[in-house]
This record gives sequence, structure tokens and C-alpha cells, in this order.
Amino acid sequence: MTAREQALAARRASRTLQTLSTQQRVDALLRVAAALWDQRADILAANALDMEAAVHYAPALVARLRLTERKLEELVAGVRAIAAQEEPLGRVLRRTELAEGLVLRQETAALGVLLVIFESRPDALPQIAALALRSGNGLVLKGGSEAARSNAALHRVITEALGHPLGEAIALVHGREEIAALLALDDVIDLVIPRGSNALVRHIKDNTRIPVLGHADGICHVYVDAAADLDKAVAIAVDSKADYPAACNAMETLLLHRDLVERGGERILDALRAAGVALHGGPGAPWELPAPPSLAHEYGDYAATIAVVDDLDAAIAHIHRYGSGHTDAIVTEDPDAAAIFLRDVDSAAVFHNASTRFSDGFRFGLGAEVGISTSRIHARGPVGVEGLLTTRWKLVGQGDTVAPFRRGERSFTHRKL
Repeated sequence: MTAREQALAARRASRTLQTLSTQQRVDALLRVAAALWDQRADILAANALDMEAAVHYAPALVARLRLTERKLEELVAGVRAIAAQEEPLGRVLRRTELAEGLVLRQETAALGVLLVIFESRPDALPQIAALALRSGNGLVLKGGSEAARSNAALHRVITEALGHPLGEAIALVHGREEIAALLALDDVIDLVIPRGSNALVRHIKDNTRIPVLGHADGICHVYVDAAADLDKAVAIAVDSKADYPAACNAMETLLLHRDLVERGGERILDALRAAGVALHGGPGAPWELPAPPSLAHEYGDYAATIAVVDDLDAAIAHIHRYGSGHTDAIVTEDPDAAAIFLRDVDSAAVFHNASTRFSDGFRFGLGAEVGISTSRIHARGPVGVEGLLTTRWKLVGQGDTVAPFRRGERSFTHRKL
């Protein structure tokens, strides 16, 4: 099938999906979870072939590419968690009596067809598929060529578990030439969600009329305040950077209050070095460190920028100037400083005394995420089922017409029910 035919099939299947009962959609997700675990040997074998072909790739990309039995176990748990969530479709948000006998209600509804273009991470495929199924959306997936075998195996397992016609709700396209064709389908595809490099996201935004949800950069900061507990600061800084440096929620810049230059700052730097992190010196850093490529640089690797700021206001100003609005954290025992940071930092996720690595759909209890959005329109932060919904208005009358209201014979009550 062509890309257009696959997208149209996904739309038809999504409409079928939306007619199913809650239990039928839950059962479909549970079949997917069981199949992923039962066929883990085939999935891991396919991933091993991708890993074998990736020997010359950058370490960060290889880390994103690798699947393990532990990762599959987490994926299965995520799919089951999504299945256990409350019914997202048809939830009544408001009911209003417009006039006697004329009742309007607003309900949640699926967006329609999603196009998700992702790089490197095959574990994204079952996460996104599960979220689309739970929210009643059709899905067209385009993964990176480096994960082609892994993606094909995962897609086969999922669609076979769903059976016909639901399996057509999850389409997987191959070949870079298909991307241009997909981005032209603004009459079929309702939302594009890119997951990958900032170059990928910017290319997509520049080449489609379809709305795009996502983030171009993951420039996350950890600010260590003068009133920080240094044990917490060390643990949070190291975890934020070194737990998985290729992730978009990894720390890229550590901001230190100037008081810490002589009181504990070196201890945090030593801990980062011990974790294998290469350090670069930004503004105010008195240590002999190489300059960063820029103060808005996303390393995606074992490297970070260290900058020194005068106070909380300067830290917030630095984040707003150089950050990407993804995830930023403060380490402090001062409740007033924490409250100001949480209130004033204009990012999708803002943390106090916690690693930036918590900015994740599974860790937020969403089951998984289709991506992380730094947009201020529609969804923001980790996007789970709720972020894949829109609303519909349903009006129930008794033969009502507008003319009597216009003539003053009837009046609106607009009574909340």
C-alpha cells in the first residue's frame, strides 16, 4: 500500500476502534502486552541484528537502539498500565441546559490519525501504539532505518495480536522517501509528533501543513541553590546527567549559586567527573574548563556545561534565555526559593529536589508517552492518553429551532447540569 492508502486504512480502523466498548479495547491492549512478552525472543533477535549493524554509530545512538528483556518487561508493564486507566473516550466534561428540553454536552473524543516519526528508539513503537489504541486514534509510524528490523518485529507482533481490522489502525511505513508523502497528507493525518533530533523536528515543521506537536531541544537545567543539601545536589546532578545522557530529559547545564564555588561546588563536579561526564565552563565558572559549544547546547552524551549564577533570579533568567522549556530543577532546602522557582520557571516540567529524569510518561504514571511537548498549545510535557484527545459537542433537542429565540418567544437558560 502507498503511504496515503495506509493512512486512510488507519483512519477507517480508528473509527472501528472508537465504536468498541471499553472492555473490548482493554482486551486488545492486554493481547498486545501478552504478545510482546511471549515473543520477546524474536523481538530481541531482530534487535540484535540492528545492534550488529550499528557498530560504527555514536554511543548515544547505540544506547537508544538497544532493547533488553528488562526494557521489554517495562514496556509490557506500561501497556498494561494504559489498559488499566479510566475510559478516556466519551467522558462528559460539561452538560448545559441551553433552554427547556434542549441539552448540550461536551465529550472527549479521539484526535483521528497521528503520524509519529521517530529515530533510534524501537521501544517507542509499542508505547505509542498502546497510547493510540487506548485513545481510539489511528497511527502511522515511521522509524529510523537503524532500527528497521526491531521496528518490523514489534509492529508484526502488535498487529497480529490485534487481528483484522484493528491491526490496520497501526501502520508502519519504510523508506525516507515516504516522509515527504506523509507530510503532504494534511487531509488525512491530524497531528504529527516527531521524536528525534532538533534537525528532524525543524525539518518536519518546515515541510508540512499538518499541526506538529513536540520539542526541538531538550536543554534541561539543574540549579543548585545556596541553601541546597549537598548530598541531594550530588545525587540529583549525577542522576540527571549520567543515568541516560542520550535522553531528552537529561541535564545539559548545571547552574551553581556563587556561594557554592567555595563551599561544595567542587564536590558536585568531582562526582560528575567520576560518572564519566566531561565538563565545560560557562559564565562565572572559575575552574579551568573548556568552553561549551554554546550556552544552549544539547550534548546528548556524557558532557555538561557548568555555570555560576549570583542568585535565584539570575538562575531563572539563564534558564529562560538558554533553556528549551523542557524540564528544569532546583535543589534547595529553602521553601521560599523552591516556591518561586516552581512558579516562575516557564517550562513544561519544573521540579524541586528531584532529578530531571523523572520527566517521563511512564514515571508520571501515564503508562507511556507519545512524546514530550514544549508547545503551549494543546498538550505540554509528557504526552499520554489525555494529550491525544480533543472534544466534541453533542446537542439533544425535541425539534428545536433557532427562530423562536430570535423572535423572543423562547429564552436561553444556560443552566449548568
